[in-house]
This record gives sequence, structure tokens and C-alpha cells, in this order.
Amino acid sequence: MHVPQDGEDLAGQPWYHGPLRQKAETLLQQDGDFLVRASGSRGGHPVISCRWQGSALHFEVFRVALRPRPGRPTALFQLEDEQFPSMPALVHSYLTGRRPLSQATGAVVSRPVTRPGPLRRSFSEDTLMDGPARTEPLRVRKWSSSQPADLAHMGRSREDPPGMGASTMPVSALPRSGSEPVLLKAPASLGTIANSLRGSDGQLQAKAPTKPPRTPSLELPDVPERPSTYCELVPRVPSVQGTSPSQSCQEPEAPWWEAEEDEEEENRCFTRPQAEIAFCPADAPSCLLGPQNRPLEPQVLRTLRGLFLEHHPGSTALHLLLVDCQATGLLGVTKDQRGNMGVSSGLELLTLPHGHRLRLELLERHETLALAGALAVLGCSGPLEERAAALRGLVELALALRPGAAGDLPGLAAVMGALLMPQVSRLEHTWRHLRRSHTEAALAFEQELKPLMRALDEGAGPCDPGEVALPHVAPVVRLLEGGEEVAGPLEESGERLLRTLHGARQMARLAPKFRKVAAQRLRGFRPNPELSEALTTGFLRRLLWGSRGAGAPRAERFEKFQRVLGVLSLRLEPDR
Repeated sequence: MHVPQDGEDLAGQPWYHGPLRQKAETLLQQDGDFLVRASGSRGGHPVISCRWQGSALHFEVFRVALRPRPGRPTALFQLEDEQFPSMPALVHSYLTGRRPLSQATGAVVSRPVTRPGPLRRSFSEDTLMDGPARTEPLRVRKWSSSQPADLAHMGRSREDPPGMGASTMPVSALPRSGSEPVLLKAPASLGTIANSLRGSDGQLQAKAPTKPPRTPSLELPDVPERPSTYCELVPRVPSVQGTSPSQSCQEPEAPWWEAEEDEEEENRCFTRPQAEIAFCPADAPSCLLGPQNRPLEPQVLRTLRGLFLEHHPGSTALHLLLVDCQATGLLGVTKDQRGNMGVSSGLELLTLPHGHRLRLELLERHETLALAGALAVLGCSGPLEERAAALRGLVELALALRPGAAGDLPGLAAVMGALLMPQVSRLEHTWRHLRRSHTEAALAFEQELKPLMRALDEGAGPCDPGEVALPHVAPVVRLLEGGEEVAGPLEESGERLLRTLHGARQMARLAPKFRKVAAQRLRGFRPNPELSEALTTGFLRRLLWGSRGAGAPRAERFEKFQRVLGVLSLRLEPDR
């Protein structure tokens, strides 16, 4: 069997279906059936969809971009550990070797679901394969026309002779619209010039990809009489009358987490604060929850489960780092916020008297994330393997968050809080199955993660910028809010108290360095909007307690949910 290499056409593979979206699950009829599609929310990156044990599973393929060198591929593809020079090579290995796509699910692919006809080459395949762009003339459409243009007929019109009113444009550079960044490579007369994105979400690169332009170039038409398709894109060509080519090209905007810090702002001294500041974004319309929702809606939980299964633990860790940096006030702080709080970073603010509101929000976030992580295990009412796989997923996420990896210590503390919660730690059969079926993860939890978390809580763990992007703030926040008593003998508790206060001073002093490290970790990262929302404090609060219960007092909410988790734990493994 011939295995195509990186430069060969992915669209020529019979098991590749392009952007199927919701139709993928209907094509998977029996266990072992699989296909490869382009993700609708991940910039067209490949996703393997398969049916296993009666359920449709989706696995994101991690793409690692390489520097171009003669004799080696331009990218590597991987699911868990092993890397392959092309997507067809990865599929061939897992199909012929009958190996599970992931150790957590044990899903094995055996029968490819072939598409019924040829697949039109699109932006996703060109970006994925890094192939040369095909150039075909693109006719500029008149604004009076409201009909969508099919990419197959986007050359010169049949009525016009060649060369009249046409300009050349690579068809492969035409992206879809929606949640993906819109990149368009066009001549100066058509407006903006940009390059296609390279690399996958969650993968840091030596060189950041080009950012998207401010003006959207393409959009899906809103035509109710006929359903929209992937190929139906309407070019939005900005007016260029009286505008020079240099004026028509705008500088791409950087994401807010990549915006460079003003040196004057970074080195500013403390000024009198104007108001208490918090950084959790205000409740905005949710793409996962309706305006009113009940606690723990089953459909939302299923959507979240599929969303997390599609993402590699390293990608999820970067999503969590991004949201944590925003909630802590390390990245994305506006000039007005700096003026109001008197300092330049939330790491400084939380050590000051007027950081009371920020400290309460950070405590809320830590405890809410821990409860959500525990629910991911205790909500598995299926076979024992399902709960063990959920434990393994949390352990792998914790490893991706630890110092030297993503370096998100607040996220690590929340995940470890879920694993060490009494309702989870009492599941003896589940932990025994984890040690038997996923020995490596169990050893990493016992020998690496638990000692690391103990050292961090005692103020003796790693805290230097470089291996850590966001320091462990929970001990000092609890101490300053009076929510934790330093237990133990007087001498030991005194030393621990001094270490916590010293760590807080170091954290505030080194805030600019932590900011630079976090920005470097996230450089080139393009998050999934749904996953980013699912990790915010506001979304998790509504998910766990509903839109009405989210406004109840914090102590009352957490006490009730602890009882809910206790009931779930006893149902899974009753006391003997």
C-alpha cells in the first residue's frame, strides 16, 4: 500500500471528507468505522471521527510545523506520542497496526468510510498540506448581485473574454468565514495582503504566524431559500477608488495577549488607586449556554465532553493558561485599569489592600475549576474504564500545566484539587483500575504531581520566571483573605507563613518577567473560542449552578455542590 508523503494531495484520499461538521456522525454506522474531516472550529485542522462502543468519538490531530529544510517534511502529525511526516502516513499506521487512537478510549479504526464523489480542494487542504497554490483568475463581483459565487466558477465569466475585468488570485488562499481567521492573498487592487496561518492551535513556533487583517474579506451569504455550503463564499472587495496601494494595506492587529507592553507602563511606580479592579470578563452571550439554563444540562455536558476529547492535553493547557492570565490580570490589562488600580499587574494588585475583589474572584475560580474537574470523573456513570480514563485525562492535563511545560500553576492547583478531593480520592476501584490500565499516569500522579503540589502549597516549589509562566497565587490569596490557618507546630507554621509572604513579594516584584514568559508561551497560539469560554469562571458558575443559582452566596453554592458530589461518589462506589 502506497503511503503518501507530506507534499501529496490529502483531498485525493478516499477517507478524507473535508468540512463535514455535523454530518460526520451519521456516516459512522458500526464500531471501527472512521473518516477524517476538517474541523469547523480549528482552522480546518484534521480530526479523526470514528465510532467505538456505540459512540461517535472525535480526535484532534496535533500538527507541529517545522522550519523548511531540504529532505524533511514541513510538518509532523501526531495523536498522542508518535509523530508522522504526513496525515496519510498517520492513518495508515493506526489502520494497519490496529492500534488504539488513544489509550483513554481504546478506540480502534478498522473500516474507512469513503466519500461518494471527488472532493473539491479547499483552503483547509492547502494549509494542511502546505502545497503550492493554484492560480485561477477571480472575477470581481458587482455589489448589485446578491447570489453566492461558487468557487468552481470564480474565474472569469463565460461572457467576458480572457483578460477583461479579471485579476489573478490563488483559489487555495480563499478561506472559509465564521470563527476562523480570514486570510486573503490578493493583488493591491483588491485590498489586503496577508499570508496563510501555519501551525496548529496549541503549538508554539519559533516564528509567530502572520496575524489576520482587520477588514474581513469573505463572508457566508445570508440566503434563507438555500442552505449554505462550504464553497459558497462571497468576496467582499473594499473600495479602492482614490486609494493608493500603500494606503489600502492595513497593519494586521495582534491578539491582545501578544500586544507588546509599553516600557513606560511596565516600569511605572505605584500611584494612588482609584477603584477596586477585577479582571474576569463580564457575562457575555454564550455560544454553549442559552440565556437561561438549568444546572448540569446533559446536552451541554455531552458537548463539553466531545470538545475536550478533540483537544490534546497540551492544547487544553494553553487554553487554560490564556484564561488564567486574563483572570489574574497578568495579560490583557488596559491602560484605564492600570490607572484605577495604581499598579501595572494583577500579581501586584492581589498583594495590596484594595485587591480584595480580585482575591475573592481568584478563590472563586480556583474552587469552581476544582469542582468542575471532580464532576468530570464523578459524572461518568458508565463502565469503570470510563472513570479511569477521566482520571487519566486530568493527570495528563496536570502534567501539561506543570513547571517547564505550560507553567500555569493556578491551573495545576485546580486540577490537582479535583484529583485530591475526598469524593474522588475515595474511589478505590477506579484508582486501582487506573494503576492497572494506565500505570504511567498513576506513577506520575503519585511520584511527581503530589509531591510538587505539596511543595507549592508550602511555598517551597518552583517559582522562577522561565519554567513558570503564572505563579501559584492560592496560598497568599487564602492567607490575606483569612480563609486558611497555617497548621502544624509553631516553628514549622511560622516558617511556612514567612515563605508565603516572601513568595508574594517576589511574585509582585517579578510580575513583568512573568508577563513576558506567559506571552512567549502563547505566541502563535490561536485558541478555540468554545473551549476558551468553557474554561472561564462565569461559564463554569452557570454550568454548575444554573443561571439562577449562580447569583447565590458563594459559601452556600459550594456547600450544596459538595453534597451533590458526595451523592455521586456514593452511587459509583457505595461504602462497604
